[in-house]
Amino acid sequence: MEAGIPEKLFYRIGEVARLTSLRPSILRYWETEFSLLQPQKSRSGQRLYTRKELDLVFDIKKLLYSEKLTIEGARRAMAKRGKARMPQETSSGSVPDSIVQVIREVKADLKSIRDSL
Repeated sequence: MEAGIPEKLFYRIGEVARLTSLRPSILRYWETEFSLLQPQKSRSGQRLYTRKELDLVFDIKKLLYSEKLTIEGARRAMAKRGKARMPQETSSGSVPDSIVQVIREVKADLKSIRDSL
């Protein structure tokens, strides 16, 4: 465990920003760029980071600021390390047909349940 980091289940975005010396807007942007960085949200919409996600933020920061990689380069470096998943896309860049079919089936099931209530 890194020095000065309290042992907690969840860290709010402000705490993560303070611990990492980053602005909250940077953290929110990184959520869109790195698939594993997806903090939960509280009922009030506050982002709640786990220790694993906090460590991931430190890794991303090191890659971008110390090693001077681009976002894409950091994604590749993390993929090589096995720390981040690259989003799965088909050759056309869209969602695979199998997922679309499952979503349609679930939607139909939910509609039938709603109609029976």
